[in-house]
Amino acid sequence: MNTDGKREIVGLHIGPSEAETFWSSFLKSLARRGLRGVKLVISDAHEGLKAAIRRVFGATWQRCRVHWMRNALCYVSKTQQSMVAAALRQAFIQPDRGQSSQMLRHVADQLRQKWPKLAAFIDDSEVDVLSYLDFPEQHRSKLHSTNPLERLNKEVKRRADVVGIFPNETAIVRLIGAVLLEQNDEWQLQHRYMQVEAMAELAAPPSTTDPRQIPCAA
Repeated sequence: MNTDGKREIVGLHIGPSEAETFWSSFLKSLARRGLRGVKLVISDAHEGLKAAIRRVFGATWQRCRVHWMRNALCYVSKTQQSMVAAALRQAFIQPDRGQSSQMLRHVADQLRQKWPKLAAFIDDSEVDVLSYLDFPEQHRSKLHSTNPLERLNKEVKRRADVVGIFPNETAIVRLIGAVLLEQNDEWQLQHRYMQVEAMAELAAPPSTTDPRQIPCAA
């Protein structure tokens, strides 16, 4: 997300795994091309990506809330998942981070005796899943998960599945790059994902946070 409030694809890179070395190389390539002011990166819990974000950009990391909920419910039997999910969601409807954190700890304590592994998971991931609450309220619905990227990810997978096996990396870049360029052009023609006024607030001199650009990484 750039300072004009529009989504933008900033890079494509191919690697053998999602280890820290891969992500560091990719993020450094973006920095060399001029990417600055990154304040928040949103992704699933890739340890390599988390480490690379800290090393290259020093940006805040938000653990995708949708993936977090799925991971949390893995510790609970299917018959109990609806009840547990409803309890966990109470933390996400609180007005600020302090109250959300307090509610999440309260829920963890309530569940600790029956599901100690779930409680431990909540303890370990509380900070990461609530990072988006450090940003202005009007942006939070678009910062807590990787949902804005899911449609793009599905299209990339659909187009790649048609080919099956690529002869080389150049062929991958040619096809996937075309998909990404097409989506990027479409985004530029659409209405802004975030309003200009709201983005101006983010670009103002910082008090505690100042996310001038908010890339989301899948």
